[in-house]
Amino acid sequence: MSSPETASRRALNRDRVLRAAVALADDVGIEALSMRTLAERLGVVPMALYKHVANKEQLLDGMVEVIVAEIEPPAAGADWKDAVRQRILAARRSLLRHRWASQVIESRTHASPVVLDHMESLIATFRAGGFSIDLTHHVMHALGTRMWGFTQEVFPTPAPPADPDARAAMFEQFAARYPRIIEMATAGAHEEESTVGGGCDDQFEFEFALDLLLDGFERLHEQGWTSFRAG
Repeated sequence: MSSPETASRRALNRDRVLRAAVALADDVGIEALSMRTLAERLGVVPMALYKHVANKEQLLDGMVEVIVAEIEPPAAGADWKDAVRQRILAARRSLLRHRWASQVIESRTHASPVVLDHMESLIATFRAGGFSIDLTHHVMHALGTRMWGFTQEVFPTPAPPADPDARAAMFEQFAARYPRIIEMATAGAHEEESTVGGGCDDQFEFEFALDLLLDGFERLHEQGWTSFRAG
């Protein structure tokens, strides 16, 4: 009779390893993920994992594949603009389910077939909408990480001091030197877990910028824009 550990090893496959790694990262954070902690989650010895992923970098590559594969396709019959918007917002929903994923995506040095399939789909949507390959090239650069459902803010917002007096003093000094920043930061909608500061609604900001880009792409397409200039 086989032991529970032997039976667990026999049932192990790459898909199960990758999905368990994603779930573990969701639970404990990407920093706490290791081959050892993953083996413990699966109830196997660490060496059992190396039959399915050669090392942690390959594990992270596979985890990105799992997340990208979750991105829902756009509705059938949608025009290029709606299709791109739906696909990018679907990518954002996937990233919001896995808060650690953006830093892993940014750390990858090569694209797997699943990742390339996502890029291929977006490019194909623009091309089917009549975009030239020249405009499509620049459009994809303009989208940047937004095609994966996130953007990287230039400067993180530090947490204010816990002490009320120190916090008040800090804000007073900051407001005296940077009144326009304070004016802008206190004028927006508030979202406690915003990655761009307490005065911003991340989802609204993401969609606002996405729609600006899509409107701009549409205008350039209608104008027959090209990056090539006559000499």
